[in-house]
Amino acid sequence: MTMQTAERKGMADVVTLNPATGAEIERFTYMSAPEIDAHLEAARGAFARWRREPFEARSALLRALAATLRRDAGALGQTAVREMGKPIVQARAEVEKCAWACEYFADHAQSLLADQRVETNGTQSYVAFRPLGVILAIMPWNFPFWQVFRAAAPALMAGNAMVLKHADPTTRCALEIERIFTEAGAPEGLFRTLVIHHDTADELIADERIGAVTLTGSERAGVAVGEAAGRALKKCVLELGGSDPFIVLADADLDLAVGYAVKARFQNNGQSCIAAKRFIVEDRVYDRFVTHFAQEAAAQRVGDPMNEQTQLGPCARADLRDSLYQQVTSTVVDGARIVAGGRPIDGPGYFFEPTVVADVPPGSAMFAQETFGPAAAVLRARDDDHALELANDSTFGLGANLWTRDVEHAARVAAQIESGMVAINGMVASDPRLPFGGVKRSGYGRELSSFGIHEFVNIQSVWIGPEKTPSGSAAPAE
Repeated sequence: MTMQTAERKGMADVVTLNPATGAEIERFTYMSAPEIDAHLEAARGAFARWRREPFEARSALLRALAATLRRDAGALGQTAVREMGKPIVQARAEVEKCAWACEYFADHAQSLLADQRVETNGTQSYVAFRPLGVILAIMPWNFPFWQVFRAAAPALMAGNAMVLKHADPTTRCALEIERIFTEAGAPEGLFRTLVIHHDTADELIADERIGAVTLTGSERAGVAVGEAAGRALKKCVLELGGSDPFIVLADADLDLAVGYAVKARFQNNGQSCIAAKRFIVEDRVYDRFVTHFAQEAAAQRVGDPMNEQTQLGPCARADLRDSLYQQVTSTVVDGARIVAGGRPIDGPGYFFEPTVVADVPPGSAMFAQETFGPAAAVLRARDDDHALELANDSTFGLGANLWTRDVEHAARVAAQIESGMVAINGMVASDPRLPFGGVKRSGYGRELSSFGIHEFVNIQSVWIGPEKTPSGSAAPAE
């Protein structure tokens, strides 16, 4: 990284704001070029040592991380609430999920990364999984702990090191993650947080000490990171936006579907890439669903996210709330109707009413764009074929929800849904045991499970002679 660029960026401050009040929380200064260089050197040195550590040592660290996360869950949850506004109960649950992921990979990484024997003409052949190096993680604000740990846990168990460039609004969360690693006994340099301007990401990706990149973020960020990684010829995983369909067929358990619809849309203040956003309901149950859904959405308890009873906090930033309002009003102009909420809430902070918009036309803003906040778009489908057509009429393909009592039929429909995950009679959620990621403009690559841990390894073929030539056959020339 050039001194000039890093120092120019270092002149600016990060100012974090409490989205529930709009008040300033903290100020941070971007790191200078020498500071960044020191962090990268420390990470490179840590990788050289860590890759040689046995799985038992790596597992011990991840279990210590899990214990430290659980110990500090209350304080960490409060930090997340202050910086991005999610309800405190959900913030603590996020920290607990990070601990679970650490324990899962501590328990299973050795088997997931075991050599795979292959019969060839060699005396012995196998496929081995070697670490790549220092992984750069570029992470967003909406799940400030989980999105880091779901990338870090498998990457570290595979023998890699990691540096984190977190979103500016959650800078304190980012520094707390580094503290957690230090207090859990991580080797010096194994995990470092870089407080840098996002414009320096290209230079960081190009740095020879970075082995690969993982990003969770917007479509625009994915394009930028993908271009930079391509120029540097480095592996990257992109987990981007979503406009997940929530399909309700006529034979669904409507009460259960509505209950999950509220959680799937309004959890995390509606600010989740895998939140259900387009509710596609078959005609025969459409009116009942809309009425019930609107009632349950309007009943969400909105308020101080530090209050244990709060179900819906503020949008994370004023511009996000304003963008959501523009999407809602534009969709209404195109012919939709508001059946619950629909407006920002007056007063301090960036609160928005829990909103349900019915009769949303295809091509309107809430159908075509990702809505990042507490607003749901409901569409009428003639039948299940039409529902499938509407579901796939999107540039995104992250997750999908499908509700029907006929599970065999659901499996056939699911096979035609263009998304990385389908939840049948349930809600899309990331799980360490299952691969997570999308298709189309939702990105590529996978996190979690065996697929995720294999993203950031060198898949190395090992052939050992002497050659075994079967009787009566010639050895291959090359």
